[in-house]
Amino acid sequence: MRFSFTADQRLLAETVREVLAKTCPPEAVRAAAAAGPGSAARPGPAWRALSDVGLLGAHVPEEHGGLGLTPVDTVLAYEETGRFAVPGPLVETAVAAPPVLRGDTGRTEAIAAGALIVSARPADSPYLPDADLAGLLIVAGPGGEVAIAEPDAGTSLTPHASVDQTRRLFTADLPETGRDQAAAEAFDRAALATAAQLLGLGRRLCGDAVAYAGQRRQFGKAIGTFQAVKHQLADVAVGLEFAAPLVYKAAYALAHGAATAPREVSAAKNAASEAAHRAARTALQVHGAIGYTDELDLQLWLNRVWALRSAWGDDGLHRARLRQALLAPQRSRIARLP
Repeated sequence: MRFSFTADQRLLAETVREVLAKTCPPEAVRAAAAAGPGSAARPGPAWRALSDVGLLGAHVPEEHGGLGLTPVDTVLAYEETGRFAVPGPLVETAVAAPPVLRGDTGRTEAIAAGALIVSARPADSPYLPDADLAGLLIVAGPGGEVAIAEPDAGTSLTPHASVDQTRRLFTADLPETGRDQAAAEAFDRAALATAAQLLGLGRRLCGDAVAYAGQRRQFGKAIGTFQAVKHQLADVAVGLEFAAPLVYKAAYALAHGAATAPREVSAAKNAASEAAHRAARTALQVHGAIGYTDELDLQLWLNRVWALRSAWGDDGLHRARLRQALLAPQRSRIARLP
């Protein structure tokens, strides 16, 4: 299959990168991590900027104030949101919520306008990210049912420790208001957007590690001249370049309603997760002891990688989905044998 992004798709990503460079520098991410409940630093100025360029409403139908775009149209833009470690439940609000709320004009219009923040979680996770910011909570059940509630409707939030303080975790006991609607679609779209964010994070970490390897000196030489360091950084770059086509293929499959889309999404999430984790580990090794300190901006991206690896399906879940999808046809053929 020959595939390339259109000029409009690349333009959206470039626009997102430009606005995030202005509204989401490392200082803004640090402010979000240090902010208390109700602070304007969470989710921060980047949220309004992304609303203004249309990303929050990208997957909301045009008749509801959105852009009506497909995953192929936005996958590059979500790479950029990963590159800048944007605070707030962006994927949950802009990607997972629209399919579940399809037909709910008021709420989808509010999402597109940046007026409604949504916290959502799949059935395999107990945690709602940034639920204290949300005006709506969405929880998927094991049978595909979806519970939806507003936080002030008798909902109690319990905070839990999070490796990433810009992505705070909560559990909630939601009232029994079930909907059996689009849970699988929401999961696949959110997992894909998370994979794209991991890809962007990995590329940011790889770039930072390469730059620092050219500055840090040992034995009178920049460590970037050492063969072992070169090999490590090359392995990171190769892993990211191999993961990217899988992410783009999954976006294409989702956009065209392919029967193999869930399999492609799981392959993409696994590949992006592993590539970003290798980038994080290598960047930490290249920076040395200073990489462990909170004073270095590197921590912002490291923490986000570790947080997103388990978001919208961890490695084990997606490997299981991939294994089941690949082995199912073979098992079916074996069952038909005389």
